[in-house]
Amino acid sequence: MKLLDIGDVAQRAGVPASTLRYYDDIGLISSAGRLGLRRQYLPDVLLRLALISMGKSAGFSLDEIAQVLGRNGAPDLPRADLHRKADALDQQIRRLTALRDTLRHVAECPAPSHLECPTFRRLVTVASRQGVRSSRSRRAKTVRKAP
Repeated sequence: MKLLDIGDVAQRAGVPASTLRYYDDIGLISSAGRLGLRRQYLPDVLLRLALISMGKSAGFSLDEIAQVLGRNGAPDLPRADLHRKADALDQQIRRLTALRDTLRHVAECPAPSHLECPTFRRLVTVASRQGVRSSRSRRAKTVRKAP
């Protein structure tokens, strides 16, 4: 099987070679060897890098991603954690959607000032309540995790 040079992997994956070296050093990926001083990788490293990128986009830490991917190549899928992360993303999507709708309303509102607009005031009130609930939820999770 043909090995890929670190430069090729970096270009195809869209990440700097320094990131590949870091991921290799912490065990997220592993090189198949070296050609001189340059690390060489099997082609399947590209799939692993895509999964790492997806995990980072979903808000997982590198440690969490390492756990899911499995350091020995055998994935460990903590389904409950994945469900919790998906639920958190759903909440974030709802908050961002409300924020987008508020911004669009302000941009298009015919009121002389957005502070005089009852729709804007209602949207801000709803958004602030969601923010308070989200903060309470985060604090509760932090308290539960403490020993």
